[in-house]
Amino acid sequence: MDHRLVAPLLVLLGLLLSPAPAAAAAGDEEPLIRQVVGAADPLDNDLELDSQFLGFVQRFGKTYRDAEEHAHRLSVFKANLRRARRHQMLDPSAEHGVTKFSDLTPAEFRRTFLGLKTTRRSFLREMAGSAHDAPVLPTDGLPEDFDWRDHGCDPAEPDSCDAGCNGGLMTSAFSYLLKSGGLEREKDYPYTGKDGTCKFEKSKVAASVQNFSVVAVDEEQIAANLVKYGPLAIGINAAYMQTYIGGVSCPYICGRHLDHGVLLVGYGASGFAPSRFKEKPYWIIKNSWGENWGDKGYYKICRGSNVRNKCGVDSMVSTVSAMHASKEE
Repeated sequence: MDHRLVAPLLVLLGLLLSPAPAAAAAGDEEPLIRQVVGAADPLDNDLELDSQFLGFVQRFGKTYRDAEEHAHRLSVFKANLRRARRHQMLDPSAEHGVTKFSDLTPAEFRRTFLGLKTTRRSFLREMAGSAHDAPVLPTDGLPEDFDWRDHGCDPAEPDSCDAGCNGGLMTSAFSYLLKSGGLEREKDYPYTGKDGTCKFEKSKVAASVQNFSVVAVDEEQIAANLVKYGPLAIGINAAYMQTYIGGVSCPYICGRHLDHGVLLVGYGASGFAPSRFKEKPYWIIKNSWGENWGDKGYYKICRGSNVRNKCGVDSMVSTVSAMHASKEE
C-alpha cells in the first residue's frame, strides 16, 4: 500500500469532525512565558501579568468587543497561567506556559477544540460489525525510533500529512467513507470551518476506503501497525494540552477518559524526563491546532508498559488497512 494515500483520508477527518479551523502558524517566535515554574515567577506580579497579557494579545492578534470583554479575558488569562503552573508541577518533563488558548476558559476550550466523547467499551460496541480487528503483527526487528515525517510524510508539502480531528469519532468518518464511496482531494473540496450543504462529487473521488481495523491495546502492536500501515487515528485525554509548549509529557496524574482525536505519526526511544531520573520512550502525535501550538503542531507523550499515566493513548487506536487513489492530473 502507498502510505502517502492515507493523507487524503486523514484530511477528511478534519473536514468532518473539526468544529473550528486551526489557527495559522505564528512563525518561530518564542512563547511569552516559555515555562511556568517556581513560586516567585511573574504570576505573582499583577503589573507583569498585565504586560504579559498585552504581549499575548499582540502576538496572537486577539481582539475583544469592549473593555468588559477585555477585562474578562485578562482574568481568564491569569487563571490559565495558574493552571499552567499546576500542570508544570504535575508534568515536569514537559513545558507549560502561555499558548494561543490562554484566554479561553477550560469549558470554552473543550467546547471549541475537543469533542471526542466515547469510552473504549462504547467505541468497540459502535465498531462491532463495521470494523475488523487488526491482525497480530510480528514485533521483532521494529526500529528503535520511527517518525513518518522522515518517511514520505512531509509537513511542508501540502496534503502529505496534514490531518487530525478536533471532535467526533474518527472511525465514524471511516464508516461514512465506506458508504459514500470515497473522498475528494483537499484542493477540490477545501475546508471552510462552517456547517453547510454537502457538495461531494463522486466524479472527483481521489481515495476510497475498503476496510479499517481496530488495533489491539498493546504498545508493540500499535508500533508495528504504525510502521507497516502508516499514521494511526487515536483518542487521547487532552487534560494537559491547552497549556503544553514542548518537551515529553509524562504527567504524574492523567485519566484515561478520551476527549480528543489526534494522529499518531511516530515514536522515540529516549526523551529525557528529569522528574523520573531516566530517559523515557515516547509517542509522537500530530495535533490539528496549527504549527503555533506545542512543538510546531506536535505533542510528545510517554509510552512504555511501566508508564501508568499515558492519558489513554493506547485505548482507542484504528487504522485504514486498504484504500486506493486515483492519479492526480
